[in-house]
Amino acid sequence: MDADTPRAVELSLPQAFLLLATNDKDGRPEVPVFALRTTLAGAILAELDLLGAIELQGKHVRATGTAPATDFQQELELIRGKSRPHTPKQWVSMLEGRAEVQRVYEGMESLGVLERVGEGHRGWFRARRYAEKDHAPEATLLGRIEAALGGAPYGPGAVGSTAADGGAAETATAEAGTPEGGSPETAKPRAKAPDDRTVALIALLQAAGLLAKLFPAADKTWADELAKDYWPAHAVEDELRLIRIAEEETMTM
Repeated sequence: MDADTPRAVELSLPQAFLLLATNDKDGRPEVPVFALRTTLAGAILAELDLLGAIELQGKHVRATGTAPATDFQQELELIRGKSRPHTPKQWVSMLEGRAEVQRVYEGMESLGVLERVGEGHRGWFRARRYAEKDHAPEATLLGRIEAALGGAPYGPGAVGSTAADGGAAETATAEAGTPEGGSPETAKPRAKAPDDRTVALIALLQAAGLLAKLFPAADKTWADELAKDYWPAHAVEDELRLIRIAEEETMTM
C-alpha cells in the first residue's frame, strides 16, 4: 500500500452494528428504536469483551484490569467502578439510551462514513438522522458476514476461530475429502470459521431481528450455531423480551 492509498476504516462493533441497522439513504433505523438502543448497549459490552477489558465470570460481568484504547472508556470505567457486580442483562439495561446511539453516529460522521441528512421526531425528542457517505465500510462488513454465513463449519471448535487456527482450517479442508471418482480440484472446500468479531456482529444482528432481513438466504441453522453461546447477544435478547412483554401488557390495560 503506497502513501496515497486510503486506509480502510476499521469500525468498532457498536459502529458496525449501527451502520448495518441504519437505512443508507434516509438514515432511519431498520429496527424499532428500542431494539436499536438495546442492541447497541450489547455491542458496547461485546466490544469491551473482545478487547479483553471485561469478561463474564459466572453470571456477572467484571473488569479484567486490562486498559485498551477504546472509544468506550466511560462505559468501562462505569463497570470498573461498581461496588457490586451486575449481570450482562443489567448492564444492557443501564447502558442503553438515546445519547449512546447519538454518540456512535457522530463518531462515524467524523470518520466520513456517514453524513447528517436531517432530523426526525421520536416521541418528544428530535433525533438527528445520518445517511451513508462512504459505502466501503458497510460493503466490507456485508462481505465478511456473507462469507461466514455462506460456508459450513469445518468441525468442532470452528466458531470464533482466528488467524491462529489457519493450520487447523487447512487440515479440515484437506480432510473434507473428494466425491467418489472425483478429484481434489472438484471437491467443495469447507469454509474457514469466521473471526471472533464477525461472530459477535452476527450474534448481535440476530438478537436485534436484523440478520434475516439483511441475509434472507442465509443458513439459519449455521447462524444459530454461530450465535448460540455469545453472552452479550443473549443479554440483548433477554432485555428485548422484557421490553416487548411490558409493551404488550400496556396495550392490554
